[in-house]
Amino acid sequence: MKIAVIGAGIIGVTTAWELARDGHEVTVFERRIAAAEEGSFANSGLIAPGYSTPWATPGMSLRVLRQLFARHRPVRHSLPLTGSDMAWMWKSWRACSSDTSQRNRLALQGLARYSKTRLHAIADELELEFDRSPGLLVLLRSEREQAQLRAGLQLLKDQGVAHRELSAEEARAIEPALNPDTAFLGAVHLPDDEAGNCRQFALLLKNAAVARGVQFDFSTEVERLTPGAGIDVHVAGAGLPRRFDAAVLCAGTDSARLLRGLGLKLPLAAVHGYSVSANVREPLNAPRSAVMDERYKVAITRLGNRVRVGGGAELGGRAEQHNKAAVQTLYKVLQDWFPGAAVLSSGVQTWKGTRAMLPDGPPLLGASGIPGLWLNCGHGSSGWTLGCGAARALADLVAGRTPETDLAGFGLARLQG
Repeated sequence: MKIAVIGAGIIGVTTAWELARDGHEVTVFERRIAAAEEGSFANSGLIAPGYSTPWATPGMSLRVLRQLFARHRPVRHSLPLTGSDMAWMWKSWRACSSDTSQRNRLALQGLARYSKTRLHAIADELELEFDRSPGLLVLLRSEREQAQLRAGLQLLKDQGVAHRELSAEEARAIEPALNPDTAFLGAVHLPDDEAGNCRQFALLLKNAAVARGVQFDFSTEVERLTPGAGIDVHVAGAGLPRRFDAAVLCAGTDSARLLRGLGLKLPLAAVHGYSVSANVREPLNAPRSAVMDERYKVAITRLGNRVRVGGGAELGGRAEQHNKAAVQTLYKVLQDWFPGAAVLSSGVQTWKGTRAMLPDGPPLLGASGIPGLWLNCGHGSSGWTLGCGAARALADLVAGRTPETDLAGFGLARLQG
């Protein structure tokens, strides 16, 4: 088939690769000048099936309210907040029940494990190097954080996922550079989680996709889609639309705009995250792999000769306007755990990226209800963790095959009730 993919972030690139691998003629439309220029550009780098958790969890609203005026906090609300943002928060609150949250967590972790397996298969097949480092250490500053993780740890135990609860001393044995002056209660080690450079992987896979015949149309804005005898793609500045047998929406928050034109209203919010990346100053003072500060939801990852500190969830505000307090939180967490690890006097990259997030957490993966139009969007902060598996599953659906991973809970119907 002749298939259009809208968007060239990690989701669009992996989708194009899997479709081309199945023998389809694929064209990718991307409004930026290159692949992985938006949410995939400088994310934290975590590939973390064991840590995959929906946004909406029991007690989430209370935790947000408790930290509302804290200087350093994981969730922020910035002005302007639109009516759509407020409606999204309400829907997210409704999805915080224990049953819904556990169902969504199971779905996310299942897809994430499949995705990591698929990522490794692609990397091995194509011999891709993207600054991988094994293991994730979740650092717990207090008994409250330890208690909040209990349900999730039981879920990992029930699924047979490798993990260990550690004392602070045992955690320091895994990451010897942890600041001896920062006291903490303990940690959880997830040895099968890892970190890697998402953008680097996406660019390498894009090149491999081009070698398989995929066409990438960069600096190309898709104005609308028209179903009929296939899917017509209307591009800004072009005359006639381009016709395809099918199209896959991987366009982040822009997916909601394109679907609105087709009568589908998608509760997709722009939730912004931040990162700071810097060269390693002293390897012995830097993390060996990845750590997560559970209190502030900030990850510190080792990506080759760089350290990246990433986190935060900012609803509202403007994509181009940086929240100074959010960036300061990243520096605080880095200083708490790995002082002297990075060169911060020059060459520091500060980034703000937009993640397209649905109120309950899982992405949309599958049919749209419109013939020929498929959905692979709304991955939030888990696009790198879920991308390779979501792409393979979507390609199987397009081909009429049953995917190798369970897609229950990823359909559009759950949002239309």
